[in-house]
Amino acid sequence: MRKVCVVGGSGKLGRYLIGHCLDRGYDVVAVCREKSVGKLADLADRITIVPGPTDDPAVIARAVAGCDGVLTVLVPFGLRGYASGTAQAVLDHAEPGARLVFSCGWHITRGDGDRYTRRFRLMVRAVTVAARAIRFADIDDQVRACDRVFASDTAWTVVRGSDLEEGPPEGLPVWARHVGDPLLESNLTRRTDFALFMVAALDDERLLREAPAIVGRGTASARRHPAA
Repeated sequence: MRKVCVVGGSGKLGRYLIGHCLDRGYDVVAVCREKSVGKLADLADRITIVPGPTDDPAVIARAVAGCDGVLTVLVPFGLRGYASGTAQAVLDHAEPGARLVFSCGWHITRGDGDRYTRRFRLMVRAVTVAARAIRFADIDDQVRACDRVFASDTAWTVVRGSDLEEGPPEGLPVWARHVGDPLLESNLTRRTDFALFMVAALDDERLLREAPAIVGRGTASARRHPAA
């Protein structure tokens, strides 16, 4: 891995992604909306910044050119398919064979063994309805975005995160293939560690075409898991 693109680089998770990539010596290209470029001012002399909407195919094509890996924060802004448009632009324009790692929440499922509590399902539906009502976000579009990734023949990984918190790093999170695994009971991950897992996934062949559900190592169940 030599050159990595971070799509959504100006957000909290994106900045951690950039930091972990720089720590590994990668050349970094960051994509963010024009109004957010200032948030990366302190890193401008260490990375290449491509301003523009992340769902713009031309912006993504320019940013991912020559990149061995692409880290994409799938954010379902608005009601115009921002997340699915972003995912599709990355899938269409990433270099052949590039490792593609996407972030999302536990509500994303591949329908192959995930188990959700009734409380969790009600919470997701309530957030979805509320976010649409104020035209802030379309949670269902993140589902559509991941479905496009799952159906693609690219070298993808979709990292499904639990609730995130700030705090000092606890190390690489542990993961399970299915939501509902006892390992995930704590439902909490440090944001910096979530980013670390995504960056590590670039070189982890075990995660190729997997959708790991993760939790922080410091809060994970004491029960060990083979996937961890």
